[in-house]
Amino acid sequence: MTMRQNNWTLGTYCESYCRVLTMHHTIEDASMFPDLERGDPRLRPVIDRLKEEHLVVHDLLEELDRALVALVSEPDGLEQVRAALDVLSDALLSHLAYEERELIEPLARLT
Repeated sequence: MTMRQNNWTLGTYCESYCRVLTMHHTIEDASMFPDLERGDPRLRPVIDRLKEEHLVVHDLLEELDRALVALVSEPDGLEQVRAALDVLSDALLSHLAYEERELIEPLARLT
């Protein structure tokens, strides 16, 4: 019973985190990036890279989801979840560092 509760808690936390991250990227892609590019067309390569990284992160979220689903039927599947989280964490840290480095000044200047 405890393992089932732990898996449920982990799945619920991951679902909430993944939903917020997906919403964040959707808002950037649909609103913020087009506004920044209109304000400064030189940002196009940066925005293109960030959009590509959003697709990579989406794929990593899907991989995490598959690992979590597998964990329900394979109690020893926790290593798959850990591995998926490690890859996602590395990708997000890199993505966010690049995004912050490249967009802080344009955001301050254009908004």
